[in-house]
Amino acid sequence: MNERSPGQWPVDKPVNLDAPEPQSGDQLYVQRAAERALHEMVLDSIRHDLEQQPSPLTVLTAARNWCSRITAAAEEIARTKRSTA
Repeated sequence: MNERSPGQWPVDKPVNLDAPEPQSGDQLYVQRAAERALHEMVLDSIRHDLEQQPSPLTVLTAARNWCSRITAAAEEIARTKRSTA
């Protein structure tokens, strides 16, 4: 029989405190819902900006502007990640 009480040493099965906590199904669902909500908010903001444009030509010009700004941000982030890796 084991004469040790809980919390005494030595521990039979030590816990790795650096390991990430396992996520439950509910936690994963909430995380996915939050990511999807952020994605939808960003797209809705861009759509709102495009709908505010007065003509079809300015809608397309604004869309191209959004695309170039997103691409520039992605290139900057990728460059930063490469330099820190």
